[in-house]
Amino acid sequence: METLEEPELCFPHLLNASCRKYARPHTEAMLIYVLLSCISLLTASLNLLVIVSISHFRQLHTSTNLLLLSLAVSDFIVGLIVMPFQIYLKEPCWHLGDLVCVLFYVLSFTTVCASTVNMVLISVDRFVAICDPLRYSTKVTQWRVKLCVVLCWIYSVLYSFLFLYNDLKKPGSSNSCYGECVININGALDLILGFIIPISSIIILYMRVFVVAVSQARSMRSHVAAVKVQRSLTVTVQRSELKAARTLGVVIVVFLMCYCPPYCVCLSGYDITLGTSTNDFLVFLLLSNSCLNPLIYAFLYPWFRKSVKFIVTLQILQPKSKEAVVL
Repeated sequence: METLEEPELCFPHLLNASCRKYARPHTEAMLIYVLLSCISLLTASLNLLVIVSISHFRQLHTSTNLLLLSLAVSDFIVGLIVMPFQIYLKEPCWHLGDLVCVLFYVLSFTTVCASTVNMVLISVDRFVAICDPLRYSTKVTQWRVKLCVVLCWIYSVLYSFLFLYNDLKKPGSSNSCYGECVININGALDLILGFIIPISSIIILYMRVFVVAVSQARSMRSHVAAVKVQRSLTVTVQRSELKAARTLGVVIVVFLMCYCPPYCVCLSGYDITLGTSTNDFLVFLLLSNSCLNPLIYAFLYPWFRKSVKFIVTLQILQPKSKEAVVL
């Protein structure tokens, strides 16, 4: 007489209270683990290069680069901690406990929120630089930028604790069985504070920057032959600011391409189940932005390529390397 095979449980001693194990096909599982592991390592390594470059070389201690440094820190945490935990979440069962589960999501929400707020600050920085260049140096000081960065991270931490308050108060309360890592958040509030307000701000600010930048570019082209010697420095500064705006515009466009799809899917009313290929793709797309940012710097910022050369060849260890010319 044949006996029915019992489903394999995450915690067999808990019987019906335990979650059931689900197993991916071996080839699919290996592909996901290898791909995410490589991206995680690449993300952490590239952003660490950005952090070391901006922190070490005095020429790079500008207001705009301080915002890029803050963005690189959040991206580095994503590559170092968030992505590896996402790999572990692909396992059939969660064995690290309910508190670790909630803390992981707190860190994930904090870094994603910090990246979003940093993008808003970068948009504000470019808006002032292009639309009010004469007062940029007095309005956007390093002290004010540092204060904004600190407030950005404080807001991101508070944002995470606000949305995960119930889960932090009672870890595991959202789980349907033991061996699960699930949280419960206020989707409507997250949509407004985490998507609509910051994304709208970024788009509005950069649309204004784009209009003014095009106007300035046309003005410079039409008057370049008549520019006097004493005004040549002003024109050079304008061109530099326009180039920086274009470069950071690419960063913001890539950010929007990675950040918007998950929220757009939610707005469409499509029900996403955890563990499905759709959910995995949207999470991968959101986190991949942390890897793309330093790649954009590598292609568009000569100072980043020079800084990496200094770091890789260990010239950074030489005396007075902080004063090296990388711009």
